[in-house]
Amino acid sequence: MGAIALTAVAGCADEPIYLPDPLAAQESSARADAAAATAAIALAPQRQAALAAIAAQRTEHAAALLAEVQRVIGVYGDGTTPVHRTADPNTPVAAPGRTPAPTAPLEPVAPPSLDQLREQLTRSQRSAADLARTQNGYRAGLLASISAACATQTGVLLA
Repeated sequence: MGAIALTAVAGCADEPIYLPDPLAAQESSARADAAAATAAIALAPQRQAALAAIAAQRTEHAAALLAEVQRVIGVYGDGTTPVHRTADPNTPVAAPGRTPAPTAPLEPVAPPSLDQLREQLTRSQRSAADLARTQNGYRAGLLASISAACATQTGVLLA
């Protein structure tokens, strides 16, 4: 019995540990931005239409990012994803050209002011643009599009 358990543990030790997908932090950021925009309606009800549009767009961004992460991981026919060991995104990992992105809170503590929301969206814009430069193909285009949308949100919808 002990040899079987030892073999099972040894087999897991050889399993690779993957870095978290860099788009996962972008998804969290998009969800946090959507929650912040929704919460900001309480402080600026006169801007409800613009804030609701931002929340809807950032929710769509999160869904697109999640779909891409799942596409890369793969999804089984029953809708489940493969199980593989992923490094903790909060633990610094030395990888060429990659720095773990800090994870954003999913819900704001208090409704942000319009200026605070503008700053949050500006950070999201820059983060998506920076990451887009490190990606290829569809991923780069998705991130560039998200960056452009965040710029429009801050420059037009929150102007």
